[in-house]
Amino acid sequence: MTETLDPVLGRYGFDRHLSEPARAVLAEMVAQAESRIRPVMNDAWERAVMPDEVLGTLVPLNLMEPAGVSAEEADSSMFAGFRSFHLARIDASVATMYNAQAGLFRAVARHGSSPEQAAQWDPKVRRFDMKGVFALTEPEHGSDIAGGLATRARREGDEWVIDGAKRWIGGADTADVIAVFARDEADDQVKCFLVDRHAEGVDIEVIGGKVSLRPMQNAHITLTGVRVPEAMRAQGVNSWRDVAALLRRMRSDVAWMAAGVAAGALDAAVRYTRERTQFGRPIASFQLIQEKLARMLGNAVSCVALTVALSAHQDAGVWNDENSALAKMVTAERARENAALAREVMGGNGILLEHDAARFFADAEAIYSYEGTHEVNALIVGRSLTGASAFV
Repeated sequence: MTETLDPVLGRYGFDRHLSEPARAVLAEMVAQAESRIRPVMNDAWERAVMPDEVLGTLVPLNLMEPAGVSAEEADSSMFAGFRSFHLARIDASVATMYNAQAGLFRAVARHGSSPEQAAQWDPKVRRFDMKGVFALTEPEHGSDIAGGLATRARREGDEWVIDGAKRWIGGADTADVIAVFARDEADDQVKCFLVDRHAEGVDIEVIGGKVSLRPMQNAHITLTGVRVPEAMRAQGVNSWRDVAALLRRMRSDVAWMAAGVAAGALDAAVRYTRERTQFGRPIASFQLIQEKLARMLGNAVSCVALTVALSAHQDAGVWNDENSALAKMVTAERARENAALAREVMGGNGILLEHDAARFFADAEAIYSYEGTHEVNALIVGRSLTGASAFV
């Protein structure tokens, strides 16, 4: 499917928000991912492994500073958003894996650090010479992490000692460093530390039994008396307000991923209904099928329109919690609906991995909940709308 014929992006010319060089970079990324990554993802999903082809394909493309694209555009929310969209359109675990480095961890390296740290860390992050993950969520604290964060840190001379646990940390088992958020016992403020994965006292256990994002390895991390030098404390994170500023960026990334899942589910449904014959003709010619496909297209196009508007605002310097929360809430809902409709138009075959809808169906459930549940994002929006906080 060429870009000019794309039923989602071509519908209202969404790609006009990118330069020609940026579109060319993403077109090459899509071509490489379609030929090398998509063919292995159904097997990877069933076996719950992340194929080497994912980073083996994406890292050489240098997507965080692509050749021919200005530094300003390469660093923009718009470019990162379309990159996330295209990857999630192929597979949500692929987008999650790449964004663990390019989104979550890089946000710490760039925006949660001192200028000196950023100058040292960010080039390594862009090249994947320093692979890292973002460790905020805890076994007993997800939605209430702002006030409930229980991992503790205390300073001893030029070192910090960290005790606690983190959960659902994607990619921790292969990272070089883990960006651990902990509460400073001295001032009760949240700080961030880059912890060596192999440091004494770090125990990483991959979580099994998942029914969503199966190729993406999530981990339970236990930290017992882990020592970290002051030089590896991210100097720009000194309170929950600083953490919230990082999360504001993450919600927009996930909104773009949800838009990609909505589009990927539509792609799978259109492919199947064109090929599947019943009663002597392709089911794509049936009225009830076309109504579902039209609804799915409306969902996908609406998701992209919302995320494009969000990124345009962010690139103009407008960063509002309620805007990113609304985008994440709405796109995750629409992705969930599209995944269900894709499975529905395939009938019983919709539960088979070979038709792709089953992956999107399961993965949409994870996206619906992470980086802020529907309810939490709704309360952020509601607070802005009414002026009254409904948070407990």
